[in-house]
Amino acid sequence: MPDNPTPEIIEPNEPNLRIRAGKVSHRRIEHFVAPLEETPLQTVDKVDETSAPLSMWNQAWRSLRTQPLFIISAFLIILVIVVAVFPSLFTSGDPRACDLNFARKGPAEGHPLGFTFLGCDIYSRLIYGTQASVLVGLFTTIGVIIIGGTFGALAGYYGGWLDAILARLTDIFFALPLILGAIIIMQLPAFRDNKSMWTVIITLTIFGWPQMARITRGSVIEAKSSDYVMASRSLGLSKFKTLVKHVVPNSLAPVIVIATISLGIFIVAEATLSFLGVGLPPSIMSWGRDISDAQISLRNNPGILMWPALALSITVLSFIMLGDAVRDALDPKSRKG
Repeated sequence: MPDNPTPEIIEPNEPNLRIRAGKVSHRRIEHFVAPLEETPLQTVDKVDETSAPLSMWNQAWRSLRTQPLFIISAFLIILVIVVAVFPSLFTSGDPRACDLNFARKGPAEGHPLGFTFLGCDIYSRLIYGTQASVLVGLFTTIGVIIIGGTFGALAGYYGGWLDAILARLTDIFFALPLILGAIIIMQLPAFRDNKSMWTVIITLTIFGWPQMARITRGSVIEAKSSDYVMASRSLGLSKFKTLVKHVVPNSLAPVIVIATISLGIFIVAEATLSFLGVGLPPSIMSWGRDISDAQISLRNNPGILMWPALALSITVLSFIMLGDAVRDALDPKSRKG
């Protein structure tokens, strides 16, 4: 047998070796390394240390002002608010002046949307009805934030028996739907005999605060375990001051989102109650009352019902769109794509 060739010892850290038929050969491989100044890495990795860091709210605003959804919804909401506050700027007609000679007639000079079955100007009633619908939604949302936000923040931060009581109360209120519970409350003698805007606001607040309380509670529980809360407590700040100064401000993001969406829901709830005849009294103009009165003309003249229903739909849709845009800006994890 031929003698086996003596194997060569290959150093483990010796690169560029080729083993072929028991022989070891060296192959030189040239490597090209681009100069650092010709690569974009410096530009990509460069951090501007001169500018102050943006807060969560500044980052949210920077994101919101570039979103068409936010711009459109904010414009519509501002328009609705201006109409509700200054209705006389948009119409010079009297919404209560009705003439049966013009009943169910179409558009005319000074009356672009026509007349109701009682001869009232649809456009004037549409403008002046904005005020009641928007005010009910706005004040109900404020009441829900105050009551639900306070209970939720206290229960989430302190826990214990306070948290247990809040949990049982919210379970009781969640057992009744908003509209059904509001109908029951509005049929009580104290509310039925004194129908007004405030009775509707109080009724909707009673059944609207539990959801806000749960949202606030969860946000506070998440925020109270943060490092800045522990640092505040270690510096001698009391629990209540820590809750007010640090925990609550850092728990407002989900509360603002839910409040924005809830405002539209409360406007719909008021319109539904007025449509059923248990909401605002006939002396107060609202979109829900006009929709209820116009249902008898649905076949012959559907435009009488269409205009207040369209105004209600656009307003509610604007608040829901605004809530979606704010949610995406404050919670990057919820952004699509």
